[in-house]
Amino acid sequence: MKKFLSLYFLLLSFTFFGQANQPWRSFFSYNDIVDVTQSPSRVFGAASSAMFEKNLGTNELKTITSVDGLKAETITAVHHSAEFNRTLVGNSNGLLIVINGDNTIVNKIGIVQETTVAATKKRINHIYEYQGKAYISCDFGIAVFNIATLEFGDTYYLGPNGAEISVQQCAILGGRIFAASSTNGIRAASLSNPNLNDFNQWTEYVTGNFSGIVDYEGQLFANDDAGFLFRVTDAGTAVFTTFPSAITDLREANGYMVVTCANRVTVYNQDLIQASQINVIPLPEAQNASFSCATVVAETLFIGTVANGMFSAGFNNLSFESITPNGPQRSNIFRIKKSPSALWAVYGDYSFYYNPYPLEYLGVSKFTDKGWSTITNEALFNAASISDIAINPVNEKQVYVSSFHNGLIKIENDEPVMLYNDLNTNNNLQSIQTPGTGVRINSLAFDKDSNLWLTNTRIEKALKMLKPSGSWTSYSIKDVIDPPNNDYGRMVIDRNGTKWIATSYFGVLAFNETLNKKIIITQGDNGNLPSFDVRSVAIDNNNRLWIGTNKGLRVLAGIDRFTTENSLTTNPIIILEDGVAQELMYEQGIADIAVDGSNNKWLGTTGAGAFLVSPDGQQTLFHFTKQNSPLPSDNINDIEIDNVTGEVFFATDKGMVSYRGTSTEASDDLSKVYVFPNPVRPGFEDDVKISGLVDEANIKITDIEGNLVYETTSEGGTVLWDTRAFGKYKVASGVYMIFISSEDGTQTKVKKLMIVR
Repeated sequence: MKKFLSLYFLLLSFTFFGQANQPWRSFFSYNDIVDVTQSPSRVFGAASSAMFEKNLGTNELKTITSVDGLKAETITAVHHSAEFNRTLVGNSNGLLIVINGDNTIVNKIGIVQETTVAATKKRINHIYEYQGKAYISCDFGIAVFNIATLEFGDTYYLGPNGAEISVQQCAILGGRIFAASSTNGIRAASLSNPNLNDFNQWTEYVTGNFSGIVDYEGQLFANDDAGFLFRVTDAGTAVFTTFPSAITDLREANGYMVVTCANRVTVYNQDLIQASQINVIPLPEAQNASFSCATVVAETLFIGTVANGMFSAGFNNLSFESITPNGPQRSNIFRIKKSPSALWAVYGDYSFYYNPYPLEYLGVSKFTDKGWSTITNEALFNAASISDIAINPVNEKQVYVSSFHNGLIKIENDEPVMLYNDLNTNNNLQSIQTPGTGVRINSLAFDKDSNLWLTNTRIEKALKMLKPSGSWTSYSIKDVIDPPNNDYGRMVIDRNGTKWIATSYFGVLAFNETLNKKIIITQGDNGNLPSFDVRSVAIDNNNRLWIGTNKGLRVLAGIDRFTTENSLTTNPIIILEDGVAQELMYEQGIADIAVDGSNNKWLGTTGAGAFLVSPDGQQTLFHFTKQNSPLPSDNINDIEIDNVTGEVFFATDKGMVSYRGTSTEASDDLSKVYVFPNPVRPGFEDDVKISGLVDEANIKITDIEGNLVYETTSEGGTVLWDTRAFGKYKVASGVYMIFISSEDGTQTKVKKLMIVR
């Protein structure tokens, strides 16, 4: 699959640039603040997958995401250099990202490529600046980075006999560098020593286990993991003060020393007198917040939390404010579903082996043109592992979400109104544990009669139907599947009412209650699947079933054959690569399959990003990965398409982005044709989009004098025009006529387009 069109490359010599008018959007959570940094007038907050900054002078809040080029692994530390106007971003894998003042972004991979250090020991824990150099504390020691030249220098392996030890934080005072280690006390050396990469130059200054160290007002302070803050001198350590819980962050910030615990932030002034203390943030969105870090800018505290975002509070009036950018509850989104006016997201989750433990109690998020809102877990009856979504096709205000532990939840007008479980459904929903728990519901889908179908894992009558009237029906599948040893993935329903359901151990289950018929499609002679573990199913516009397994792809042609045949066999898609026959997506885990308005297939994979293939699978049109696109991860959890606009949403384990595609669902008529943008203004370099088309529509574009400049036929509901005359040269300013007709000529439409160069 080497021959593909790369529409959008961000990666070029490890330098990234923010792009205007690009076809990508980002949807990240900023609730899990892992670190903060500051300048005299700005504060920067880092979540695990994205960042933001607030300018206190202009009050502007700006996000920095993968769409801007911030291709983080998992952010673990940040530092802003006011001298060089650069922000350094450390990651769990040793990647150091530099955000320049002109918004260009550079990836420095010196630590990542360090072959002598195990991958598990490259985490960046802290970044300390001194005289133009960044001293980067890592799980193996200290790496030195020149902020001006953006080059790595020496590496210090400062443990006994040169051992790699985890350095949590370092500080420089009185010509000496001090490194706080979680296992080997505080190590010290003379900063002027030219041989600091020789472990013999380092000594154990203080014994113990330390997680932070800071130089403040000519003194050295360090903390352990038990809530003690020590004053450190050549004579040893003395307790400066104690805190009710472990210190999570210790820093100097704009002339203050800031100490953060999970339930307290304390600020000391230059006289080491307490200047401010925050024990709780009295805002609804900060309820039960656990503090992760804090800093000071202009006598205002900025407090990061583990799961509630960032808040500001004045030293004196303590007026609290959330400064968290709007976003979903967290970046790792498990499932998404698009309705006409909103995008819904849930966070799951269960493991690869359908294990929901440890249970996660998260909300349900909704994105509209007004931004993100979240229904709290408390409102959702404290249900755990909410893993799938179904939107009533005739009433988008009625939404169902499934819990892989507590049952099925009905939401109306954004309000949860009912939790269905084994206690209130006449034993239709069943538990595998104690009553009210272990009710594992998954795979939601509506049929054409607005009946909701769902799977109830690990029980005999695993397939359920909830009618609009509220009555339940259960169906046994024991004759074809061993229910106690099976879980269920995605489900689609075809025009005949047949349910096609992905299973974990039996391939694909096809079920039709009207025909009283079940068929299993699995490996070998009984289906030719590459694996019995099926993760995704999708029906395309040619009535074919596309099946994604944990080891490849198969297609079942003519799914109507289910009604007349008793066994069904799938086929691989064979493509030619460099003249050699290859199986499309061979041995590749496929998490999701989505069909766009032009019958192309988006294939979301585990570990290889997202592919767009042609209707027959013979051409790979796009292959988006973390390296060549804003995808924040190559592990795709879910793909959803807005068939009206063509926008494609990719939910990954590290954040969600969308690509503004061009394939929209064909309309029934030409009554809603629109042209965008119109007029085309100077500086616009993208394509003009003509949408709302019927399938196979003929489009002719002429100038005002009737000279033909472009002609095409639609596949789906949208076509693009690059404003060139048959691809040769850009047309001049003026009015252009767009003549549209259906394939049989019975429907016509004329639109005008103004172009201003």
